[in-house]
Amino acid sequence: MTKLTTATDLLNAYLDSVSNPTAAGALFAEDGILELPTINARAQGPAAVANLLTGLLKKVPDFAFQEPTFWIQTPDRVSAEYRVEALVPDTGKIYRQVYAGVLIAEDGRIKLLREALDTAEATRAFKKD
Repeated sequence: MTKLTTATDLLNAYLDSVSNPTAAGALFAEDGILELPTINARAQGPAAVANLLTGLLKKVPDFAFQEPTFWIQTPDRVSAEYRVEALVPDTGKIYRQVYAGVLIAEDGRIKLLREALDTAEATRAFKKD
């Protein structure tokens, strides 16, 4: 595995591995946090991050990030937007979302990844008619 040296490297690795919760979780520091404040979701540490992602993939098996657009890039911080478009099997609806993320890196690991998303779109996709 290539050594991940910047926040951009870490975010790209996270985006690429989100469908593999163990690999994605391993990118986080022992006290690293994945936080989605708009939906009150928070996981701290690699195992908790992996568990959060495992739960998400149970609801949206084809969940995968695509098309990152980077807005700010420094060695230890990055801000980007990235998209998801995947079927929610329980509702038969397509979950279309643009996430906005801010990642803070420390010692080659993710210290904090805070993501925002459109809660109205999430509600629409997950609500059974």
